[in-house]
Amino acid sequence: MKAAFYKGNYRLFNKLTAWWDNGKYTHMELVFSDQVAASSSFMDGGVRFKSIKFDDSRWNFIELPGTLFSERDARVWFDVNKGRKYDFSGLIRFVADALPENRTKFFCSEACLSALNIKEAWRFTPNSAYILLNSIIEAANV
Repeated sequence: MKAAFYKGNYRLFNKLTAWWDNGKYTHMELVFSDQVAASSSFMDGGVRFKSIKFDDSRWNFIELPGTLFSERDARVWFDVNKGRKYDFSGLIRFVADALPENRTKFFCSEACLSALNIKEAWRFTPNSAYILLNSIIEAANV
């Protein structure tokens, strides 16, 4: 399994997201060993599985070691939560943090990190998720 990070600056929303978050990533997916991707997407209506043809010029990947992250558990998380709505207000929380967490809706990195059993996943953007996962792998010397 791997995590995929979209280097999106092709749409206005992506440009604003990258600018606000001071990073290059605007979306996150988990890619399972059978190449099926899973995430939460505003364009797709929320939590879903999807077949994506990844263009390496627009995506960066992190291999997620099975000793640290369970592909089976991640897939089960997406099976259980498939169809949940996209958490647009969750994105706004990064600007106006007075908004409460919505435990029934998910934005992309929140869904992916929740599936990886990362606590308080709603706190992470795609950019901070990229740093977090690399740090966990590096600290484990995997």
